[in-house]
Parts: sequence; C-alpha cells; structure tokens
Amino acid sequence: MWFWSLMMWFWSPMMWFWSLMMWFWSLMMWFWSPMMWFWSPMTWFWSLPVSLRDHPTVIKRRFTSVLVVSGLSPLFVLAWREFTDVRTGPSLLALMGIRLEGLIPAVLLPLALTMILFLGPLMQLTMDCPWSFMDGVRVALDPWFWMLCLSDMRWLRNQVVAPLTEELVFRACMLPMLVPCAGPLAAIFTCPLFFGVAHFHHVIELLRFRQGTLAGIFLSAVFQFSYTAVFGAYTAFLFIRTGHLIGPVLCHSFCNYMGFPAVGTAMEHPHRVGVLSSYLMGVVLFLLLLFPFTDPSYYGLPTPVCTLTPSPSALCGS
Repeated sequence: MWFWSLMMWFWSPMMWFWSLMMWFWSLMMWFWSPMMWFWSPMTWFWSLPVSLRDHPTVIKRRFTSVLVVSGLSPLFVLAWREFTDVRTGPSLLALMGIRLEGLIPAVLLPLALTMILFLGPLMQLTMDCPWSFMDGVRVALDPWFWMLCLSDMRWLRNQVVAPLTEELVFRACMLPMLVPCAGPLAAIFTCPLFFGVAHFHHVIELLRFRQGTLAGIFLSAVFQFSYTAVFGAYTAFLFIRTGHLIGPVLCHSFCNYMGFPAVGTAMEHPHRVGVLSSYLMGVVLFLLLLFPFTDPSYYGLPTPVCTLTPSPSALCGS
C-alpha cells in the first residue's frame, strides 16, 4: 500500500505539470498565429518610401504575405491537436468551420442578422441613393459590374481577401485552441483582443508618415481597436454558435462595405426622425433576434468547436 501511495504522491504533481504544459502549448500556438498575421504586411511596409496602402502593387504584395500566413495558420491548429491531450471528434476542417451540415442557414441567417443591425444605415443609404430599386437589381445582375469589381484591387482587399483571411486566422484557427482552455464565453472576449491589435499596423503607417497629430493618431488607434474588438467578439460569437466560417466571412465583408454607421450625418438628415427611428429599431431587433437566429440547432448539434468545451455551456445550446 505504501508503494501505491508513493506512486500517487509522485503522479499527482506530474499530471498537474503535464496539464500546465498542454495549456502553455495551446497558448503559444494561438499567440504565434496572430503575430505572424501582424508581421506579414510589415515586412513589405518598411521598404516603402511613401504611404502607398491603396496602390495596386502594394495591395498585391500584401495579398501574397497575408495569403501565405493564412495558408500556414491551419498547421498551427493541426500541431496543437497532435501535441496536446485535447481529443477532437470532428475533423480539422470541421473544427475550422468548413463543413456542409447547416450550410444554407449559416449563409443566410448571420448575414440577415447583421443587416438588421445596420437597418438605420441601410435606410439612410436607400433614401440618399439616386437609383431606383430596379436599377440596383439590374446592376447586381450585370456580369460586367462584377468583372469590374474583381479587377479592382481595393474591392478585392476589402470585400474578399481581408474578410476571408482575417476570419480564417482569428476565428477558425484561434477559437478551437482557445475554447478548451478558457471555455466559449472567455474565448469570445479574448480572441478579439488579438484581432484589434493586429490592425495596429495602420497606426504605425500614420506615425511613420506623420499623417496627423500624435493625439489624433492615438484617438484613432483607440477607436479602431475598440471597434474591431467589438466586431471580433460578434463574429467569434457567430462562429461558436453556428460552427461555420462562412457566416463570419460574409458579415465581415458586409461590414467592410457599409463602414462605421454615420450617426452624425443621420442627425442632420432631412428625414432625421425616420432615419434615427430605423437606427433604434435595428438595434432593438438585433438584440431580440441575436440568439434565435444563431440557435445551434439550425446548424447541426453539437457544433464542432463546442465539442471542445471543458464543461456544458449555454452558448453551445447545451
């Protein structure tokens, strides 16, 4: 009996040490992935004589860097899965939100929810647009319009490459490694911090080329970090609730197109009451529909990332 007592005394701290090492490994995996993301555009940036962020050549260079980093990021998830004691039933692609089950609701419902949140800006855009509804439909169905968009490097960056690569790295790759360590709720609010910091290279550009006062750049940095962190928490919520990557990508692309709501312009709009009412209605409807539209039962229970939770969570529908 004394032998087994001695073995248990020895084994207990070893198990604790092993768990600590597994947690540390997970931490390192999801730390290096966003760091690579942040550094990739900077490798091109320091060689630029002037700020040419929107120049097609610069955009293509950054496409190359970001696509390489995004392509390598799933390897971090694979390494994490192989070298930790976390056992995953779903495949690597399913953990990253790339799956067919519940695909149609994942395409429609999160985007519809985000459009409801932007009801005010959409109403304002409709009132100020000189085109009729049918004109807009004809343009949307015109293949030449889409060919023009696809040939525009800025459009590709804002609507396709940035949403896809950022959601792949910061949601599809980071959340499966965060959830087993922190749980779904903490992961939703931790992941966006890295997403916000990763956008600081825009601030570095402003500082390097002295595009504004130091106070103005600082305020811009705080605003951008806050906005991207809140948005990142929202898309992380969508990813965990739906278990799909496509929903966060489409919502990200839509928000890039809409930009930050122009509340100041709405206050001065000729139809101010109607516009501001639509702003308020959009927020209220969004809060009411947030959980019903993201009910995990629409997307296949349990969603893959929720199989990694250390304990049952209401966010996962369990």
